Amino acid sequence: MVTTLKKGSSKVEIQKITKQINSNKKGVDTLKYCGKIQLDKDPLEIQKELRNEWK
Repeated sequence: MVTTLKKGSSKVEIQKITKQINSNKKGVDTLKYCGKIQLDKDPLEIQKELRNEWK
């Protein structure tokens, strides 16, 4: 879906477009998972270890 907001649009048109955008949200709310995992190592070190498994 493409939504076009033109320069000089009225406040009512902008509100209608933002309402349309917000009503079409699908997927997972990832913000509710933010900060839930407690890691013992630095995430970059974990990533390097996982990449080195292929060698």
